[in-house]
Amino acid sequence: MATAIYLEHYLDSIENLPCELQRNFTLMRDLDNRTEEKKAEIEKLAEEYIATVKNLASEQRVEHLQKIQNAYSKCKEFSDDKVQLAMQTYEMVDKHIRRLDADLARFENELKEKLEVSGYESTEGRGVKKGETQLREKRGSRGRKARKGSDEDSPKKKKMKNSSDLSDALLPMQPSDVLDMPVDPNEPTYCLCHQVSYGEMIGCDNPDCPIEWFHFACVDLATKPKGKWFCPRCTQDKKKK
Repeated sequence: MATAIYLEHYLDSIENLPCELQRNFTLMRDLDNRTEEKKAEIEKLAEEYIATVKNLASEQRVEHLQKIQNAYSKCKEFSDDKVQLAMQTYEMVDKHIRRLDADLARFENELKEKLEVSGYESTEGRGVKKGETQLREKRGSRGRKARKGSDEDSPKKKKMKNSSDLSDALLPMQPSDVLDMPVDPNEPTYCLCHQVSYGEMIGCDNPDCPIEWFHFACVDLATKPKGKWFCPRCTQDKKKK
């Protein structure tokens, strides 16, 4: 159920992404065409200037060169707009990638919490079962056999067994399995896991720390600690000194 909710919210968030990408790519193509037209205009003005420069007065030369300069400036303006659009498009996609990473991390944490609760309930149930069995032994073998058959077929026992089976099936899942995805070569990576930023992170208070930022789960943190915090690598280096 939780997976469906995360997936539904994420699909809703990227519903307009294809249209936005198409709009940006169309604008970039239009800027390319206008830049090419302006380059052709610059080439034509340059040819005219070279052909007539000997017959032009100084004021006419300045005026002609100014036209070429203005055309170059316009061409540069189109190029800058295209670069800005490209950066905006990259950030637009990157934002959704970061949200997906964060959702995966939250879903993984929720799954871990549910597994821990299921494991605790299963252990507690086995303890209760053991106590009941000892009590039955004191009351006699005949009563124990009668109650043992009914208890093993009870819905509570089946539920505990199913819960234990579910825990055994899902426990092998690791963070690397959830976040094992290609990393954008342009996006910086952090932490001991060398992954991109997602979820809650904490910074090492050592100014010379080569990594700087760490995911809570990778350094066994549930909440932000009080005071200064140093990563395992920096702590180990301090001990060596």
